Amino acid sequence: MRSIWKGHIRFSLVTIPIQIFNAVEKGNDISFKQLHSEDNGRISYKKICTVCDEEVPYGDIAKGYEYEPDQYVVFKKEEFASIKLKSNRAIDVDAFVDVDEVHPSRFEAVYYVGPNGDIAIQTFNLFRKALLKTNKAGVGRIILRDREDVVLITAQGNGLIMYKLRYPYEIRHMKDVPDLEDSDVDETQLKLAETLIASLDKPFTEIDFEDRYRDALLELVEDKVAGKEIVSISEEAESAPVVDIMDALKKSIEDAKQLKEAK
Repeated sequence: MRSIWKGHIRFSLVTIPIQIFNAVEKGNDISFKQLHSEDNGRISYKKICTVCDEEVPYGDIAKGYEYEPDQYVVFKKEEFASIKLKSNRAIDVDAFVDVDEVHPSRFEAVYYVGPNGDIAIQTFNLFRKALLKTNKAGVGRIILRDREDVVLITAQGNGLIMYKLRYPYEIRHMKDVPDLEDSDVDETQLKLAETLIASLDKPFTEIDFEDRYRDALLELVEDKVAGKEIVSISEEAESAPVVDIMDALKKSIEDAKQLKEAK
């Protein structure tokens, strides 16, 4: 595994040499190229000016901010460079928070963190064990690709996990979701729902996360490469019948029990 960043974690006077790794495997993504259906030629993209209708070379393209409809302030590359943050190759931890305080909606990307060199191992493990024992996470800032991001550093196993966090202004408010309102529910139905949840309870590690769409897509690709004829066997989903909620809960509980017994 190749690191994407090397630097230090710093909190107070403690400095830990670390390296960061992508936690997400992107090599297994299935991607497609856009082709001309007539001759399978690759599709290219030209940047056309809407005023003069001419193709614009990359060097003649500027960036503009639309502050009113069709009204722009144009920025030069050197103006962006004037606010470019210079990396100090350090994650400065400003505070420690309870892990449970951070809502999952704030997580944007995930990375693994490890010590950088033998000299860092002891201090790295001291920091990791302190986080585990206190159930705390460090909040700090890192400059990646010229942009400063807020990150959350947590301990897991023998390593650290770093989550890049979304800023508050990037998150929509739950209250803006329509038709969210509290209402009374039938206590009998509620107890049955709780029983159903308990009957389907299992450890997260035992859940099947097979990507069925990806598997089917790979099989389709292999069939196309082999020259097999593709026959569609999909059927339209039938609309769900209206079922009494009590009957549905009781039947669901019974089905869940039978499924557990069968295993």
